[in-house]
Amino acid sequence: MKRFSYSILFLAFAITGCTSKNEKKAPVNIEKTALQAFTDTVQLDTFKIVLKGDESKNMSLLFTITSYKGVQIYKKEIKAEELLKSYLASADLKKEDEKIKFLNDEVNFFFEEEHFLIPAITEQEKPDNNTPDKAFYEELKGSKLNGFDYRLGKDTKIYIAWSAKDQKVKIYYKCC
Repeated sequence: MKRFSYSILFLAFAITGCTSKNEKKAPVNIEKTALQAFTDTVQLDTFKIVLKGDESKNMSLLFTITSYKGVQIYKKEIKAEELLKSYLASADLKKEDEKIKFLNDEVNFFFEEEHFLIPAITEQEKPDNNTPDKAFYEELKGSKLNGFDYRLGKDTKIYIAWSAKDQKVKIYYKCC
């Protein structure tokens, strides 16, 4: 009788272990939105970031900007794996739940006030070696349109703004 009880107990543990390992995690879909003047100095455009996926190795951050006219003017997908790779040496991101928490923090950090640059470039600023398009830089100085910055990793930051001349979002600065 004891053997039978142990067999039933062992079987119950085996079934529980198998189902929890094979169970697919629910996909994560965290979203944040911010309204900010970007293509115009008065009208508000919609900035949106979505963290999607079910495990850190296949997650991504999808960043979009939609103009006040309802047209998507910018779309950038940032692979979570690439983002995590640049932080793994400095942060304790070994466990999956730590990686997910880090990615959640990134979503929350994305639209902090410091990332909205009003205006993108001030009169005193001068272009340097991190300025990919000097003519666009000067256009921004004249238009006084706002900018936005975001990071692609620990050492890479992208600064974008709307080019009224080219009618598209362009990078005006890229650096550390």
